[in-house]
Amino acid sequence: MIVVADSSPIHYLIQIQAVGILEGIYGHVLIPPAVREELLHPSAPEPIRQWVSHPPSWLEVRSPTRAPDESLARLDAGERAAIQLAEELAAGQLLMDDREGRQEAERRGLHVLGTLGVLREAAALGILDLRAAVERLQNTTLYIAPEVLARLLDDAG
Repeated sequence: MIVVADSSPIHYLIQIQAVGILEGIYGHVLIPPAVREELLHPSAPEPIRQWVSHPPSWLEVRSPTRAPDESLARLDAGERAAIQLAEELAAGQLLMDDREGRQEAERRGLHVLGTLGVLREAAALGILDLRAAVERLQNTTLYIAPEVLARLLDDAG
């Protein structure tokens, strides 16, 4: 299965020291250069910049080949490029948190999963303690609605 990621799931998984679950779940993940640039931006935390400066072998930077899709202009550069790359490659999974980006990707028929969904998949595979990961995630800037958090933890048992 081809998996394309936007910056936010990678960003938060690095912050909670769980980015390796992406390899455990998917084996190989693609990001467009615009996502790499977002992760390298000077405003990104140092651990994120360091990680993407020396990425693991399971992460591949690949450029979309088609001209930019102007209908995606309202999204940020990483979201635009991730959606476009996922469409071009008929990706089985697009990892993205931004609501507007997710809605557009789903409208285009892409299967989208956010950071919480990735954590839930990893927990289901037994490669992550969901409660501990969510606790660490709550110490980041990712907003999780209380009802979403409660449902996630209830489903996890």
